[in-house]
Amino acid sequence: MKPTTRFGTRAKAYAAFRPSYPRSAIDTVLRGMGPARELTIADVGAGTGISARLFAERGALVIAIEPNGNMRGAAEHHDRVRWLEGTGERTGLADDSVDVGVACQAFHWFATTEALAELRRIARRRAAMLQYERDERDAFTHEYGEIVRAYATDDTEALRATGMEVFAGFPNARVQRSEHPSAQRLDRESLLGRASSASYLPTTGPDADRMRADLRALFDRYERDGYVELAMVTYALVADW
Repeated sequence: MKPTTRFGTRAKAYAAFRPSYPRSAIDTVLRGMGPARELTIADVGAGTGISARLFAERGALVIAIEPNGNMRGAAEHHDRVRWLEGTGERTGLADDSVDVGVACQAFHWFATTEALAELRRIARRRAAMLQYERDERDAFTHEYGEIVRAYATDDTEALRATGMEVFAGFPNARVQRSEHPSAQRLDRESLLGRASSASYLPTTGPDADRMRADLRALFDRYERDGYVELAMVTYALVADW
């Protein structure tokens, strides 16, 4: 399945159930860049605009680049976010047209030398990526991860690790990496929705039914007052030149 189309049927679930990013991760991307209101940021692979809105709420003008029309259509409006159809390799932006180019939970879909060159071409000062992963030192989160691995239909999780390695080798740039812990609080419906937003987990058929049953049982073992917490860590990689 092509990365540009694989989320088409999951856009609503993505918008509703994906986690946000910790404040400290957004701080890291913006640190040293001056007043946010004076910045223009390209959010490449912006999905449904979760990260774009966070940067816009700081005052930046955000150009959200997303190839999937359903994902763009599921985005919540923000006055300081402008949407464009484009890809990681072909954003459609002019040379040196933004201060920062970012990719949030998306770089693994276009982790190529062409995409790195495109970020360098459009961004005057900095490129960055944010990527959250499960922190499986937490018992509930580890068991959730075991269910994910049991039902995964492709190697997306391995792609995410490879994507970070590719970005860490950003040519002719100084790359710094930091980690930012957080937790996503989920009720039963949100836990099932979180899984349904992942493009590599089944949504129909016997495997999907079994996965949902496993998730419900997991929720019942760990819930407190109707909620569980999925432990997360967001990796921030910032490349400056």
